[in-house]
Amino acid sequence: MINFPTAPTGRSKFLQVLEIEAEDVSGQNPRINSERLKALLDGVNAYGHNSRTGGFNRIGYSEPDMAVRAWFVEQMRGDGLAVSRDGVANIFGRFGPVQGPSILVGSHLDTVPEGGSLDGALGVCVALECVRAMREAGVEPATAVEVVATAEEEGRFGGMLGSQAIAGVLTAEQIDAAVDADGVRLVEAMRARGLDARDGLAAARAPGSVRAFLELHIEQGPVLEHAGIPIGIAHTVAGVVNLSVRLDGVANHSGTTPMHLRADAFAGAAAIAHAVPQLLERHGGENSRITIGKVDIHPNFIHTVPGRAEFVVNIRDTDDRRMAALAGAMREVVADVAAARGLRWTIEEQSRMAPVELDAGLAALLHEEADRLGLQVLDMPSGAGHDAQTMQSLCPSALLFVPSRGGISHAPEEWTAWGDIEKGAALMLAALVRLVERS
Repeated sequence: MINFPTAPTGRSKFLQVLEIEAEDVSGQNPRINSERLKALLDGVNAYGHNSRTGGFNRIGYSEPDMAVRAWFVEQMRGDGLAVSRDGVANIFGRFGPVQGPSILVGSHLDTVPEGGSLDGALGVCVALECVRAMREAGVEPATAVEVVATAEEEGRFGGMLGSQAIAGVLTAEQIDAAVDADGVRLVEAMRARGLDARDGLAAARAPGSVRAFLELHIEQGPVLEHAGIPIGIAHTVAGVVNLSVRLDGVANHSGTTPMHLRADAFAGAAAIAHAVPQLLERHGGENSRITIGKVDIHPNFIHTVPGRAEFVVNIRDTDDRRMAALAGAMREVVADVAAARGLRWTIEEQSRMAPVELDAGLAALLHEEADRLGLQVLDMPSGAGHDAQTMQSLCPSALLFVPSRGGISHAPEEWTAWGDIEKGAALMLAALVRLVERS
């Protein structure tokens, strides 16, 4: 029996427990069918496509999101998988023993507004193609594989709702408080799709019922392409803290108010943004990121000195203490800039998510299979959030990256070379065959 560790462990212990050599699986030799994978991905992307912009719109609990889930359910049923759906509309297709623990593999099908064709969808399609390849090769898994398409990962209502439900970390308070940018409550959006949001509390998998979770995803950054390496294996998912900042000055006429007598809230915001590189140099590290990506100014009129500026500071790091230090330093910068420019200020922590270390043993298995397949890989952190970080609280989890051209994601221009996709899919298949061979 394979007893997976419940926390990150060293390479040797994991492989000692697993006790499977690469040659044990060579006889069955399942292979990815590239054309079949392309067709499956094209089928997913028939839903929510905006032909005018080229973007995809499968926002969590929207009509296209629910429609693509129904379509994918039929695909899995056509492959003979045992299909189920839980209270938050996560969908599962089980291959292998009806009873006993399983290995979950997949990602999400929802998109951001005007998103790309690969983010999330590729990981779900690769998961099903891996199962199709195993079935085609006659692999009879001792441990079941469940293809999973998680719900509401992209953040209409906060993000990673589906994996939070599976991992048992979703709370009633979170469900009741969740509201999207248009003021629509989660409970209302789900009710409109025939779902009761509170049913998500019963979606938690029991401890020990999931042996491992594996996710393939596009990198959403430029590191792999810059390095010329086709596959990344994430060791850590960065934490994130969002600080909501408000600066209040005085709205005055732009022509009659001398520059030295202004309390310009936007100029204060610009000064804070200008201080970011120096702040990172003093307090940050290699994996530190600070972004001011959303700014609102008031009254936002061409002839008026801005009297108020509101913006969100997004801070990410793979080290929790360093992330906290960066947040503290940002508070000092805001206070100093406001004092120098005659502004009043407030700063509130909007949200916080700690960094997560993914399972070292699963990463080691992926490295072994990559070596066997002759694939070059890069150990790297993930700066973006993924279902794997949530699932790590339930079971050993792994996150596999393929390159993103130009680092572009969440946009119609999102693209990955098909040859790199094939390499990532082949590695995922090899890892799954290793994991399912013994009960």
